[in-house]
Amino acid sequence: MAISALAALYLRNGLLTSHLTALTLVYFFGGTLSWLVMVPLTGHFTKHRPPSVRFAAFFLVLSVGTVAATAFLFAMDYRWFYARWHAPFGSLIWIFQFLFTGASAVYQFAVLGLTLFLPFGLFFLVAAATYLARHRR
Repeated sequence: MAISALAALYLRNGLLTSHLTALTLVYFFGGTLSWLVMVPLTGHFTKHRPPSVRFAAFFLVLSVGTVAATAFLFAMDYRWFYARWHAPFGSLIWIFQFLFTGASAVYQFAVLGLTLFLPFGLFFLVAAATYLARHRR
């Protein structure tokens, strides 16, 4: 996913961004976190199923899991930046600030961040789901 994000940024603006390292890390760890959690979980539930069912399951779970994990990491980075202006930890105001900062970050990721998956992300997703459907039994 980091390769896909870098390719999208290169095609969009020639990698001219001041946050290139942070974006690369968020997409790398989002994909890694999704892979580490979703592949064993999906493999457990798709044992002894036909390859087409395994492919569909891995395709769906990896796509949703990767987007969710990357959005979560983006939201935590967003939260970390804005934490200095938030109320003290545990207060009611802090809870509202935490929830709305996270919701704002996920919305911003949905609008701006999902496009960074598109140059190669779909290709990598199909390749990974095909490989896992054939080799995870």
